[in-house]
Amino acid sequence: MIQGDNTLVLLLAGGVGSRLNVLVQTRAKPAVPFAGVYRIIDFSLSNVMNSGLSQVGVLTQYKPLSLMRHLGTGEAWDFTGRTRGIKILPPRTGFQDSDWYKGTADAVRQNIDFIRAHPARETVILSGDHIYRMDIDDMLRFHRRKKAQVTIAMMVVPLSEIHQFGAGITNAEGRIIEWEEKPTVPRTDLASMGIYVFDTEYLLKLLEEDREEVDFGMHLIPKAIERDNVFAYPFHGYWRDVGTIQAYWEANMDLLKVDSEISPQAWGIRPNPYAGRLAVDRCPARFTNGCLVEGSMISAGCVIEGEVINSMLSPGVRVGKNVRIKDSIILHDCVLEEGAVVNLAILDKRVRVGQGAVVGQGEDKVTPNKVCPKHLYTGITMIGKEAEVPARAVIGRNCVVTPFRKAGDFPSLVIATGETI
Repeated sequence: MIQGDNTLVLLLAGGVGSRLNVLVQTRAKPAVPFAGVYRIIDFSLSNVMNSGLSQVGVLTQYKPLSLMRHLGTGEAWDFTGRTRGIKILPPRTGFQDSDWYKGTADAVRQNIDFIRAHPARETVILSGDHIYRMDIDDMLRFHRRKKAQVTIAMMVVPLSEIHQFGAGITNAEGRIIEWEEKPTVPRTDLASMGIYVFDTEYLLKLLEEDREEVDFGMHLIPKAIERDNVFAYPFHGYWRDVGTIQAYWEANMDLLKVDSEISPQAWGIRPNPYAGRLAVDRCPARFTNGCLVEGSMISAGCVIEGEVINSMLSPGVRVGKNVRIKDSIILHDCVLEEGAVVNLAILDKRVRVGQGAVVGQGEDKVTPNKVCPKHLYTGITMIGKEAEVPARAVIGRNCVVTPFRKAGDFPSLVIATGETI
């Protein structure tokens, strides 16, 4: 029997997140920068911290190095001490691809030894790629009050979006009596947030029953609903899966609204100020005479000589004279030279946009990217990490410039809408 009452948290942070396109070509999805000084995983980690939980295992897999550097010792989220800790759990890789995590449940199954080494009454399973605030301790109290074996955090979403989620039908007591994973014909608007509380012994039993069952939503949750007490914990508030370019852009733009539902500072969300050159290393932002900033967030270390409208700038961005930025997300240490225009675009770290270049040109926002039509189809143009846009280049809508491209890689100074370099 597992003894103890120190709830264990397993944070799933190994997904490829391919729909984020160039943002995940150099890093894991949870390590993608967000809202200037944060990374996506900071929200889940801070929720754990603010809920008083102190034992965390982070399950990594895809391009984990930047994520591991960001997590460090866990000190930023108070996960250090005799009874506190954060542990990186990579796949137990051998010589075959099959040794990698095959799904969410398989990832947890491969770390059963970690669960047994940290005796706990319950195990909380979270995703590392959601933007939200939640009192996990309240969910634990709900779980115990209902005498549930499994509790799933769920929220109401539009019926048009339910196909993206696991969907549950509940009875009057909140017990889930039917489950559909990503239904094409919805019968409910109650969607799973991918946040679970399991009685630990029950979780271990489920994982050990059938090793071919590799996913929680597809396999373990339906089985548990058929046999045992699985309850829906009702969540009300801001929550967004930022797994697509559109959702990532919208969540950043949500921060800029006057009546924004999202407030990392008020929520107690902590970045790691000791990982890389963040605000702690930089001087305050500088705004020169004649610049214009409206409805934007400007991080430390930025220098603004031009115009920034409704945009999110991470630390160290340099906006030259007569530069115009609108409806865009500019990550760390980008340089926009004199006369450049950036409209409805996302620039990864250390991008340089040459003099007079235009990123996001034209009224056609509906012609999708030819290579990745399901990633870019609303007009957003992506520039990958450390790419250089040559002077006077004109890049259309829904375009992609992959990481580390130099001026010589551009076949022409005019890149039509939907093209990829």
